[in-house]
Amino acid sequence: MERVVITGIGAVSPLGNSIHDSWVAAKAGLSGIGPITRFNASEMRWNVAGELRGFDAGEYLFIKEINRLDPFARYAVAAATMAAEDAGLISHHSSLITHHSSLDLGGVIIGSSRGGIGTIEKELQKIYQSHDTHNSPHISAYVMPSTTISMASSTVAQKLGIKGYCLGISNACASGTNAIGEAYRLIRAGYQGPVLCGGAEAPVCRLCVEGYGISGALSRVNDPSASKPFDRTRDGFVIAEGACILVVENYENALRRGIRIYGEIAGYGNTTDAVHQTIPVPEGEARAIKRALDEAGLKPENIDYINAHGTSTPLGDKTETKAIKIVFGEKANRIPVSAVKSMTGHMLAASGALESAFTLMSMKEGVIPPTINLKKSDPECDLDYVTELRRVEIDIALSHSFGFGGVNAVLVFRRLSA
Repeated sequence: MERVVITGIGAVSPLGNSIHDSWVAAKAGLSGIGPITRFNASEMRWNVAGELRGFDAGEYLFIKEINRLDPFARYAVAAATMAAEDAGLISHHSSLITHHSSLDLGGVIIGSSRGGIGTIEKELQKIYQSHDTHNSPHISAYVMPSTTISMASSTVAQKLGIKGYCLGISNACASGTNAIGEAYRLIRAGYQGPVLCGGAEAPVCRLCVEGYGISGALSRVNDPSASKPFDRTRDGFVIAEGACILVVENYENALRRGIRIYGEIAGYGNTTDAVHQTIPVPEGEARAIKRALDEAGLKPENIDYINAHGTSTPLGDKTETKAIKIVFGEKANRIPVSAVKSMTGHMLAASGALESAFTLMSMKEGVIPPTINLKKSDPECDLDYVTELRRVEIDIALSHSFGFGGVNAVLVFRRLSA
């Protein structure tokens, strides 16, 4: 089996329009949550979100491409372009990209939970808001191709000249983590790569906000403190958008290219609860954690840090805490745990990918960003949650992602010695 490493990271998130800016904001404990501007949400019960600010798709795409793509695919292209450039695989100038030959037979695996749902909503509004009963409004010829889940992967492949493996994954909120995990398995099995993988979402539209809200999943606190994982007053997550892409490749190939390595993927666990549509089960999550550890050949005592799913839902945070206790037993209370969604909100598929990237940055720099808005822990959430920037040496870490349908994905990352 081949060793799999990460050589590039790119991101656009509510914290910044690059992985550098997002990471700096995360370390500072800044919130990317604010009033919804994508549509008029003033009369809704839920009117805050984690939106991108100042993002310019024109830096990565031509205007004709922008007009034909849903924002989730635009975000994916931006993050993938930055990741490929970070890994030394392309040269990027404005919307013009020169790719290196090693990408020709590379791969792309990108996850998304909602795909182009905003574009679908916009096109449906043309129909329902039309007052002409004799002539149907003109629906975009691109509404079907632009909104499919796989369009993020396909567009990235087009822009970067990738002609090998290409896959779109939709596995609820675990999609981005699953995409990284499946890329890891592909490289581990001998695919030469490199593979660009991660998640992309643009769900800040009325249908998503009201849909998640009416299901009881969203917080009704309409200010930047709404996302408060593990706090006793938490009442739901905050919807958010963005994308994060990692470049994964064979360790030996990375050494030959002489490129910087962020870390190694040592294990991947993918399980399903097989119990309920929306109610998570700690035993199912624990199985995913255990399988990831087993694949990495590690024991619970080897783990130095956990980047939690931590959505800020009352049931979800308690369930994740229980799952950690099932796997780690007495050591559970001695492992630092943090929740990035306290700052970004829930970027759905993109969250798992960004959290993986932040886990790698934590290992590289020896710091854990804080879980903000956690003032008083729920008695049933009693682990070592990091609430201020903490300096700690991390050799091995976990990143968790769980989603509707009882899908669970866990990655194990290992720091490489200099």
